[in-house]
Amino acid sequence: MTVPNQRSELPALAEVLEGLPNFSGWESAVLEVVQNQKPVFLPATNIHLDQIGSAFAVALHMHQPIIPAGHDGQLISNLQYMFEHPDIGDNHDAGPFANCYKRMGDIIPDQVNQGLNPRVMLDYSGALLWGLRQMGRGDILDNLKRITYDAHYQPYVEWLGTMWGHAVAPSTPIPDLKLQILAWQHNFAAIFGWDALARVKGFSPPEMALPNHPDTLYEYIKALKECGYRWLLVQEHSVETPAGQGLGYKHVPHRLVARNSQGETVALTALIKTQGSDTKLVAQMQPYYEAKTLSRQNLGGVSIPPLVTQIGDGENGGVMMNEFVPGFWKAWQEMAQSGGGTRGVVGLTGTEYLELIEAAGCSPQSYPPCQPVGQNKLWQRLPSGKLKPGAVEEAINQLKKENSNFHMEGSSWTNDRSWVKGYENVLTPMAQLSVLFHQKIDPLAGKDNLTQQPRYRRALLYNLLLESSDFRYWGQGAWTDHAREIFRRGENVLRSEF
Repeated sequence: MTVPNQRSELPALAEVLEGLPNFSGWESAVLEVVQNQKPVFLPATNIHLDQIGSAFAVALHMHQPIIPAGHDGQLISNLQYMFEHPDIGDNHDAGPFANCYKRMGDIIPDQVNQGLNPRVMLDYSGALLWGLRQMGRGDILDNLKRITYDAHYQPYVEWLGTMWGHAVAPSTPIPDLKLQILAWQHNFAAIFGWDALARVKGFSPPEMALPNHPDTLYEYIKALKECGYRWLLVQEHSVETPAGQGLGYKHVPHRLVARNSQGETVALTALIKTQGSDTKLVAQMQPYYEAKTLSRQNLGGVSIPPLVTQIGDGENGGVMMNEFVPGFWKAWQEMAQSGGGTRGVVGLTGTEYLELIEAAGCSPQSYPPCQPVGQNKLWQRLPSGKLKPGAVEEAINQLKKENSNFHMEGSSWTNDRSWVKGYENVLTPMAQLSVLFHQKIDPLAGKDNLTQQPRYRRALLYNLLLESSDFRYWGQGAWTDHAREIFRRGENVLRSEF
């Protein structure tokens, strides 16, 4: 299956160029497309806001890292490594994992053709998408294309953007945040087409990681807005009210406010992912059953249905491999029997929900504000407006002295994991490679179509790959060895080719 001819005024993008993912070179075209502000789901939705009491949204997160573990150290998908070494650990699950990456392309059409009204949001890392093509699994990509640009199935599926290399935002070098975001958009356009990219308006952060350092958060939210995103998923326990309290009612949109050390502010709509065992909750369709217990709320003078939002790994664990499909079918069949799937309790995608309530009169400015956990304590120490240089860091250091649990490492889906402590042997090379990348690349920006050159893509690839959370998530050993090798190769490209 090939991508249909779309937006003839824009260049046709090859998916792979000289063995590398096509994730750079046409940045201006990407930014033009993603800034489209037209409604995405509103023209086609079969949901009428006044006929529903509550709603839910489920997202599936899919990722496999790229590692230097192929023949002669070739970069390959970890999924390919699993297929080639089925005797190691849980690698025997490679086949079921591949099926999970593919199956929504069958399930959604089957349900729609049976008169059901399903919804699903999909989050696939760029590393996974490139790895699938690299290992010859075009069948998976073709199945996904079916539900991505076939007009019959588009209203039921929303793609969420993410970081190309599954980078953890709080500990990603600030200059690379937009590189990660834009690389995914560029690569997605090359695979699924410009029109499909224009519909990607929600962002799913890898590891649900949210920066709480003011300057990192500000640059992150600013980059998301510059790349056309209207909203992002936020973990419930990673945010607080401006008064430093936990969120009150979690099932309405919030306004995530970022203020930097210069006193500048930027805000983006946030949909709140509630706490819990992510994969189990999604596999058993808990958001649907929770939504059945909720009723409409008043937001800014507008009566709206609450939205229960949840995301989980789409492939990882027995619940997703075995329980998700029957649970997914059961929920939509039950909804079809009780309200035709369009009344009462319904499933929606994130963008569809926001477009519906904003068409009814809601405004992002009326959403309750929130900020990352820990910022209330910080801002209490600092005046409003522009701050003197070093004031934020000084206040952070003072708070750390007073409370050993205070930190600005950011939050993620889990409370008990640090993406920083104990990983100096990954973070130091990661920072060094990023610094070298920008030392070599930035002076050449805008010259000789630099981002279309193979040497640029090679350098960018290693820089983005090294920032993957996998090289910290899986602990010391083989994974940190992979990180060191990626650093070595990236450094060699930058020193020898620039």
